Amino acid sequence: MSKPTKSNYDPIRKLKVIFSGLHFAVSDFSVAYKLVLSVPVFILSFILQQWVDVTLILLATGMMLVSELFNSAIEILCDFVQPKEDIHIGIIKDIAAAAAGVSIFAWAAALILESYHLWQLYKN
Repeated sequence: MSKPTKSNYDPIRKLKVIFSGLHFAVSDFSVAYKLVLSVPVFILSFILQQWVDVTLILLATGMMLVSELFNSAIEILCDFVQPKEDIHIGIIKDIAAAAAGVSIFAWAAALILESYHLWQLYKN
């Protein structure tokens, strides 16, 4: 009977990988400006203790960020696999971009609605 092997799980290494991926995403202007727009609404919601708003902004921004990360990963992978122009690769990239676009639309709608809600609270 063989001995059980030691797990190679290293949480510090995993965190480094996560932050490396986030660094690539946030260094992209199309992602960075969306995060910059979300932060003030998130902070104001938090200060006003509007917990549903805080949660909605957090979820919408997270969904947008995840879809942007997947879109970027798919585009980079497609370019690596097929550097030449290919109709199938183009379709794959278009579908990934559409998925990101849908999440951006949902994020923008949530941000606008929450900003309006916070403005109404401020006025009253």
